Amino acid sequence: MPSSPALDEFLIRDTASLAEAANRLQKSKLGLLFVADAAGRVLGHLDGTMVAAKHGAGTAAGAMTAGIATGAVALQLDAQGYAASLEMPGQARRVPIAEPTLGGNELKYVTECITTNWISSQGSYVRRFESDFAKLLGVPHAIAVSNGTVALHLALAAYGIGPGDEVIVPDLTFAATINAVLYTGATPVLVDVSADTWNMDPDAVAAAITPRTKAIMPVHLYGQPADMAPILALAKRRGLIVVEDAAEAVGASWNGTPCGAIGDCGTFSFFSNKLVTTGEGGMVVFKDEKIAARAKRLRDHGMNPDRKYWHDEVGFNYRLTNLQAAIGCAQLEQLEGFLAQKKRISNFYNARFAAVAGIATPAILEGFANSYWVYTILLDTADIGISRDAFMARLADAGVDSRPVFFCLHDMPPYKGFAGNRSFANAAHISAEGVSLPSSTSISDDELAFVADTVARLVAACRLAKAPAA
Repeated sequence: MPSSPALDEFLIRDTASLAEAANRLQKSKLGLLFVADAAGRVLGHLDGTMVAAKHGAGTAAGAMTAGIATGAVALQLDAQGYAASLEMPGQARRVPIAEPTLGGNELKYVTECITTNWISSQGSYVRRFESDFAKLLGVPHAIAVSNGTVALHLALAAYGIGPGDEVIVPDLTFAATINAVLYTGATPVLVDVSADTWNMDPDAVAAAITPRTKAIMPVHLYGQPADMAPILALAKRRGLIVVEDAAEAVGASWNGTPCGAIGDCGTFSFFSNKLVTTGEGGMVVFKDEKIAARAKRLRDHGMNPDRKYWHDEVGFNYRLTNLQAAIGCAQLEQLEGFLAQKKRISNFYNARFAAVAGIATPAILEGFANSYWVYTILLDTADIGISRDAFMARLADAGVDSRPVFFCLHDMPPYKGFAGNRSFANAAHISAEGVSLPSSTSISDDELAFVADTVARLVAACRLAKAPAA
């Protein structure tokens, strides 16, 4: 069969048994094979779904589909019909999980900062960024800070939360959420998440409230809003503060209200992989004028705003630079387009995976507008017959970047002591089975098709290992 060694992995004889085809597919980087005749001429292609449909009986030729192109993957033939090269988006570069889109006024605004010498936190772009963000969320106060972690800490500090207080935190979130509580000296109380939203379970929250509880910190994980109605009702009934960790949820909303503007205050991250980025950066939004004023003072070393260099209390240096805010202003101008791209990506993935056994897609719930910061699926590893991490390794071999879902907080050494005797069954399941897929707003249609098809084909190929022998 005339071909290069690099292509041999993807070629199989038309007379090969389906048992051999299944074995080869399980080892293929793409979960895909091209079928060739005795002379080496390519006749068609074959994947795990096609093999499974034949129940193990027959040959590769009998199960294949005619054609040398499938989605974004195409086999190039020479003049004689022999395999010459394999073209796919993941070949030139690994399709990244996320990357910023800086195609607006970012350079123009940053250049203005430099040419006017306004690069510090006192520049006009900081105030503009705060004003634009407050208008976006429909809140009266927005305070720009140096990152999303300090945004959380500043919010808690502004409310006076500290030693002796308890703050309820979901077990499934990035560690910044719980770290911010620990910075204040308060005690985090971990609770399980719901199976549908992957966010804190309101029933678990209710069971965890004690006389020391001062705040509830819902996280809108991966852009999916938390179930806020019962959380707000609990907070109102018990006199608790609701601090939303909306680091991943710019553009998401719950019952028409933007995430971050639902509770008493909300915090955001503008790290480079976020939908809106300033490289590093964050924002805290408040409804209460006095709390916002205290947060603003604490952000600037606790300095009295009317008496230069007079400090009313111990504060922090959590300010954002004018350079970063300039980028943020340019990013907000493009937010509508970014969200449209996220919708394009999620719709494509949802449609492609709808009929793929072994994959569960994010829940679509009435009133919950997911911003799909990172599109994340759950694998049924028991059904597929391969671990989540092994599956991700297969994706990497194919040229597809991916990420695991966050580890459960209660499993990690610094946080074990905050689990109590509570169950975290849902968090543990999602953490073990979840995979985040490439979701950049700049991902091309070919890259998107390549990722989705590769995931689906690898799942089908892995499931062949569990099929009964013919």
